Amino acid sequence: MSGDSSEKLSFEQFCDIYKEVLASNGVGPHLFRALHRKLEHEIFDAGEYFSLTIDDETDGDSKLKAVLINEDGLEVADSNGIFLIDHAWTFQPREARSQLCNAPGLLPRMAELMGYSVHGEVFNPDDDIVNDVLTEMWKYIHTYSSSAGQAEEKVPIWYIMDEFGSRIRHSDEPTIKIVPFHYQPSGVTYSLMWLIQDMEYADELTYDFAFDERDPILRKCKLLPWVEADFSDVPTHTNVLPDKSYEDRFKYTNETLPTGNQIPGKKEGKLKIFTEYHRQYLTDVKNFEIVENREEADVIYPTTTIRDYKYFSEARPDVMLGMFPCQQIILCKDYFADIAKRAGKDGKFPPWHPVSFNLHSEFPQFISYFKQREKEGLDMNVWICRPWNLARGLEIQATNNLNEIIRLRETPIPKVVSKYIEHPVLFHRDDINVKVKFDLRFNILLTSVEPMKLYVCNVFLLRFANKAFALNNFDDYQKHYTVMNYVEGGTKVKQINYDQFIPMFEDQYPDFKWKDVERNIHRCIKEFFTSATSRPAPYGIGHNSQSRAMYGIDAMLEWRDDPQTGAQVMQPVLLECNFMPENSRSCKYFPNFLNDVFRFLFRGDDVADCNVVDVTDL
Repeated sequence: MSGDSSEKLSFEQFCDIYKEVLASNGVGPHLFRALHRKLEHEIFDAGEYFSLTIDDETDGDSKLKAVLINEDGLEVADSNGIFLIDHAWTFQPREARSQLCNAPGLLPRMAELMGYSVHGEVFNPDDDIVNDVLTEMWKYIHTYSSSAGQAEEKVPIWYIMDEFGSRIRHSDEPTIKIVPFHYQPSGVTYSLMWLIQDMEYADELTYDFAFDERDPILRKCKLLPWVEADFSDVPTHTNVLPDKSYEDRFKYTNETLPTGNQIPGKKEGKLKIFTEYHRQYLTDVKNFEIVENREEADVIYPTTTIRDYKYFSEARPDVMLGMFPCQQIILCKDYFADIAKRAGKDGKFPPWHPVSFNLHSEFPQFISYFKQREKEGLDMNVWICRPWNLARGLEIQATNNLNEIIRLRETPIPKVVSKYIEHPVLFHRDDINVKVKFDLRFNILLTSVEPMKLYVCNVFLLRFANKAFALNNFDDYQKHYTVMNYVEGGTKVKQINYDQFIPMFEDQYPDFKWKDVERNIHRCIKEFFTSATSRPAPYGIGHNSQSRAMYGIDAMLEWRDDPQTGAQVMQPVLLECNFMPENSRSCKYFPNFLNDVFRFLFRGDDVADCNVVDVTDL
């Protein structure tokens, strides 16, 4: 179907397309014909049945309530008892501040809807009223996601219903249900509202803001933006994931483990490489020949996951593979955090990983921990919320607003929340004359699991924020994040190569030698991989004599107080691990980078000749 608003559906066509999705949301068949008519003709007739009135018994920002004004009441069985609610604002959270300031009339409308008064017509992004709306909106916004398309197209859409819909309050015994509904012929998304209890005149419309949650503690968590609750009795301690979690993941991925332990023999002459990874930069024709067929390759370095290691160990024991069994556990952020926790002491994270909670399995513990920190006033209590397994900065948000984190959990993609680095080591950008956040991407070469043999490329990647760092406006992507490659609007990516960066860093921080800082980073990376390989598959990266791999580890530096001397030190913090890390810049400025990596991994050439450093014994 197209989005042409002139296209009309017959009732039969409407039922064929939408009856299943409507039924899954609880819409009764007796409402289908009225819904079809209202959608086709854009009929908003809720005002004929309901009205907003002041609740004299309520204090605070919820004094308005929606009530039934039909004197004859309204029954669930009424075939006309389904209503369209318009959406006043549809947006992405990162764009909200800009839209509030630039879309005519949007800020006054949202402010009034949330109980604020606004004066004036021109607004600055840092105005108090803008920040008030951005903070308060998490009590009003809702979300839906597309089930089709690429990852970018599945990013949740957030919206606020119109003044009527936004004034319908929560109840554990609701009278109505509300769900979002996208009508393809018009290309418009509405909210549908219908009765689930018979109502009499002046009865209040209410719906359950946590309608899909029956577990008492999780309901308390989900309702916290609207219903205050005490979490002081909820423990903040979390355990490492149970073995079953790793076993379930392994079963889901349908991997097989190698059965043999034969080390591929060293081949004379050119190695035939099957790969799509930056192949244009694999230019060492003396050592390598790129082939298009896996069956004739000596090295398979694919961009898609290898799953049948049993096959390769039995049918092709001489081929080398560019990945390890069960390596996915270090690439997903939930398992990455769990493996980091394994490396800590007394059930705590090591210094090189921020305190983190899995919002899927550790939601109450996180809320308890957040509220405890808030009560103690330890810091600004800023957290960064990230999806388990999305790249390119999708769905990553930093905030000190607990309500925001609670609502972010509602999206379909599970998330991990980690303590934000509030005191990062900054870098002065001469081009804009400000100090900004930066992070580092290290390329890690793993050549063996049993025993672990780990190396780091000397060439590393720098990424910089585009605005001066400050602990405010956490929705400002260019202030709080460093990956600018995917930001729309022609944002300039600041590029400094590692050999240029080192003297600049030492000039800005003369008390710190880069070789010492880097060695500390390498030590943290080694501790992570030691933890990741300390248990056999599927609980750790699996041993396979045919496997060699390169991973990208992202790290930042954080100012910490040395517990012994009180002096400030630069503590490395590991953020995440990626496979097939983006290295086009390294390949472009250091033409032998990929040649060196492949010669080391698959030729077994010497460390010094391949510009890598052995960190196995740090």
